[in-house]
Amino acid sequence: MKKELKTNVMRILEKEKVPYEAHYYPHGKEAVDGVTVAELTGQNPDYVFKTLVTVSNKKEYFVFVLPVAKELDLKKAAKAVGAKSIEMIHVKDINKITGYIRGGCSPVGMKKQFITTYHETAQTNPVIMVSGGKIGTQVECKPDDLLKITKGQYADICKE
Repeated sequence: MKKELKTNVMRILEKEKVPYEAHYYPHGKEAVDGVTVAELTGQNPDYVFKTLVTVSNKKEYFVFVLPVAKELDLKKAAKAVGAKSIEMIHVKDINKITGYIRGGCSPVGMKKQFITTYHETAQTNPVIMVSGGKIGTQVECKPDDLLKITKGQYADICKE
């Protein structure tokens, strides 16, 4: 197997001395859904988290990290960050806002450090996986380590 190149996410984790394990999965050019990523990496979907970016009514951006099989509750999410209302950003704007592409968006290493909220179940997991910054790459870390380097918080942000 060819040696995988380090992503920016991996470089940041190393610089911050955050232990991580890289996982790779086969892919085409398009993003695959998170549950499929969990299957392809042989992981429990409760430990594989997706990164979603939203914008508030005041044009502030917020990042939410939640289990791949769950759905973001926009009302709970807005409350968690103190916004009146939020909505998902348009797919075409992901790269411009975060520096990442759809399917490769990580809470680590965005162009700007946005307020980042992790679903509360992350704190009860020994490790979680998030995107490694490109399609086909995931990084596994302790949730508190991710929380620390993204200056994040935990909250109930998912639909029941």
